[in-house]
Amino acid sequence: MTDGWNARPVTPPPATGSPSGPSPWWSDALSDPWRDPYAPAQVVVPAAPANSGPAPERVANPDAPRRGLGSVMAICLVTALLAGGLGGALGYVFAVRSGVGGGGGNALGATPTQAPAAANRAPDSQAGIVKKVQPSVVTVRVTGAIGSGFVASANGYVITNDHVVEGADGAITVAFVDGSTAQATLVGHDQESDIAVIKVAKSGLTPVTFGNSDSIAVGDPVFAFGSPLDLENTVTGGIISALDRPIEANDPGGPTRYYAAIQTDAAVNQGNSGGPLADAAGRVIGMNSVIRSVGGTETEAGNIGLAFAIPINQARRMANDIIDHGKARRTVIGAEVTTSATGTGTGGAKLRTVEPSGPAAAAGLKGGDTITKLDGHVLNDGTDLIALVRSYAPGATIPLEYRRGSDTKTTSVTLVADAN
Repeated sequence: MTDGWNARPVTPPPATGSPSGPSPWWSDALSDPWRDPYAPAQVVVPAAPANSGPAPERVANPDAPRRGLGSVMAICLVTALLAGGLGGALGYVFAVRSGVGGGGGNALGATPTQAPAAANRAPDSQAGIVKKVQPSVVTVRVTGAIGSGFVASANGYVITNDHVVEGADGAITVAFVDGSTAQATLVGHDQESDIAVIKVAKSGLTPVTFGNSDSIAVGDPVFAFGSPLDLENTVTGGIISALDRPIEANDPGGPTRYYAAIQTDAAVNQGNSGGPLADAAGRVIGMNSVIRSVGGTETEAGNIGLAFAIPINQARRMANDIIDHGKARRTVIGAEVTTSATGTGTGGAKLRTVEPSGPAAAAGLKGGDTITKLDGHVLNDGTDLIALVRSYAPGATIPLEYRRGSDTKTTSVTLVADAN
């Protein structure tokens, strides 16, 4: 006896009443739930009775109840209302989750309960650093001209460039980031160093945090603050491109200014002068003062990624001199130099004369000597020597290398303040 698992019927079972009769083992194979699951699926249509005619046509019962038009319309209406309500609910949920809408009249922005994005910036982020420095930055206006500056003390001293306040014969006005303004007076200035100090008649000021310009490095990120082209409260960013870059700046009919500058590629334009250059921690490490441009005139000058700042150690020292003594003390070496390397053969700062009782003479230098290095910095001409010497404080002792004839010698010189 078998359960039909391996049975493979080839022909359908004979009809009832056939001579052989149905199989007692497989007569219900088509409805057997245990038949072979691996057998190919097929549709078996029962054969019609031999003497049967066409199937009679179905006739509707005239007495069957009919569904009225009102009930059909009611069903359609209820269905439409349910679909609309469900669609609206789903749309609201998706809109809220995606952040669109839900603002009660502020459909395209944040909800009123959300804080502005700027308020969520970390204090050590770039936005956080800018927020820290900006209250100390001012716009300086003098007789129609515009420049920048920064608060150096809580009692109102502001440091800026001499060329920003040059010719100030009237009131000086400063503006702060919060929109407030105040009057200021000129405390003192030094033309050749391009440093000036003004005093603001306002209390509750926030001074900057000073950094150390001797501890910065090429590649450090920096921010330049100021009012370029009268665009107040502007901030630009970049890196320190070079250090101790000797700069000689000449104003028509004015003094020649020398800088051993911090070079940066941060965008700086007219109006940035006097504004702070800050490091990535918000400490001021320089004062924006000079730009290089391909423009033929001053009005055509614009940023090309070459800007120069006075190191803050030098600017701060000279500002303190102006506040304490009424004038700045410039550092000198006690010698007159040529400002071109022409005729020196291999470069360097050639000494024309040496003051008999000056620092250079005390170091053993003589007229005709050529200083080739100062504190490890290679010198190309006298401009380099003047700019680098002024970056040091009076009393600093600096090693140098010089050439006398065909001999190369080394010595050290102790710098002093000029007698003016």
